Amino acid sequence: MVSKNQIKLITSLQQKKYRLANQLFFAEGIKVIQELLGSNFELVHLYTIQNDFEEVSNAKKKVISEGDLKKISALATPNSCLALFKIPVDKKTIDSGIILALDSIRDPGNLDTILRLCDWFGIDQLICSKDAVDIYNPKVVQATMGSITRVNVNYVDLVSFIGQTKLPVFGTFMDGNNIYKSVLPQEGIIIMGNEANGISPEVEKLVKNKLTIPRFGKLQKTESLNVATATAIVLSEFSRG
Repeated sequence: MVSKNQIKLITSLQQKKYRLANQLFFAEGIKVIQELLGSNFELVHLYTIQNDFEEVSNAKKKVISEGDLKKISALATPNSCLALFKIPVDKKTIDSGIILALDSIRDPGNLDTILRLCDWFGIDQLICSKDAVDIYNPKVVQATMGSITRVNVNYVDLVSFIGQTKLPVFGTFMDGNNIYKSVLPQEGIIIMGNEANGISPEVEKLVKNKLTIPRFGKLQKTESLNVATATAIVLSEFSRG
């Protein structure tokens, strides 16, 4: 049985302020939890409706009913397990290689897709502006399918971070240089902007290399690409060199 205090704590973690206050987040589903258990993330407690996860000690595991799982789950149709983990201490961002930067990304669906893209294309470092959606949002954790364990994510003051870097800075704009005709380096910071407003004016001032993904449609009326779709194209081109 899950106590009232445990239910209150776990359900509160659906909100960012309580995740920060408790330095905890939760994950649901066998695959995601197994990925987290096999990484450097520290397990606090595991709740499961079946006696699985033999690698987890009984002290940190509780077999519960489906009814109790529904009380703590953030899913409309709960999975078979939920686990609490500690939010790790930020790892320092290394000023080398390709770094992806997100300027005020607000949609959890975009963030989880971008995180998986980083994992796919071998981008080890992702930085987000401090007002971007939280990486430990339950929807993001659920959808990353383990990529959260393989990409270093930090929240920073983008203007300050970019202002101090020695790496070339790239950004995506409607009036930039054609990415398919550009010579792209093996190191640099790639900035992707907000879903509605693009890259903020403060960050734009620091972008020396503006890129665009050209439209090929005959009517040329499409306003923009979804940011996650654009990120996939940009990372693919940088990976090709």
